Amino acid sequence: MNEIALKYGCNPNQKPARIFMAEGGNLPVVVLNGKPGYINFLDAFNSWQLVSELKENTGTVAAASFKHVSPAGAALGFPLDDVLRKMYHIDPAMQLSALASAYARARGADRMSSFGDWIALSDVCDVSTAKIIKNEVTDGIIAPGYEPEALEILKSKKGGNYNVVSIDPDYVPVSLEHKQVYGITFEQGRNDLKIDHRLLENIVTENKTLSDAQKRDLVLALITLKYTQSNSVCYVQDGQVIGVGAGQQSRIHCTRLAGQKADN
Repeated sequence: MNEIALKYGCNPNQKPARIFMAEGGNLPVVVLNGKPGYINFLDAFNSWQLVSELKENTGTVAAASFKHVSPAGAALGFPLDDVLRKMYHIDPAMQLSALASAYARARGADRMSSFGDWIALSDVCDVSTAKIIKNEVTDGIIAPGYEPEALEILKSKKGGNYNVVSIDPDYVPVSLEHKQVYGITFEQGRNDLKIDHRLLENIVTENKTLSDAQKRDLVLALITLKYTQSNSVCYVQDGQVIGVGAGQQSRIHCTRLAGQKADN
């Protein structure tokens, strides 16, 4: 498919609206259910970049919860203990895959902001993850694929209108990005900075070393911030974002906002 028509742009008065490949060729995404909108696709593409980079640079499955082009939460697929299950409203007897645990953590970072979120998964959506998503209020999901039963579970949401998008995990975007503002075109190189543990080799701490867990959490925080509207601050603990302050004019307010979420 070389273009997807949208109901409207950022606001109902902004018509017509569509997504397409400016360089020609087919889009790397397929809409399997529903009709995603303009903001939905902005969330989808930014959240997909976040989780795919987390998977690539940590070696662990990842999930993100996006709202209005910034992550409300992001996490790696580590198991949930009994306390976290209770906090995130997960049945104690429910069997969770690593991917399901990742989304439960991502959603649990800030459940208020995640209400009506867009979900991104680094790996094929399995039944375990779909069952968690089924019980949440969410606008849509992007993943590299879906198990047949998981897809049917997701299609049943929102009266059959839940937005389900698959993306080609092998898609590589062009190196130059373009954006129009007030009829004027801006061009820049794509932000392809690789964020992994090697980026942290020259960080000086009191004891001159960072543990593997600290490096992992710093990578998680930095990749999350890469896809958060500036100014932005991120708190991370145990492979999970626990507070994001995004899009504030003052970094002080960002820090306070992220800190309040982390405290909660």
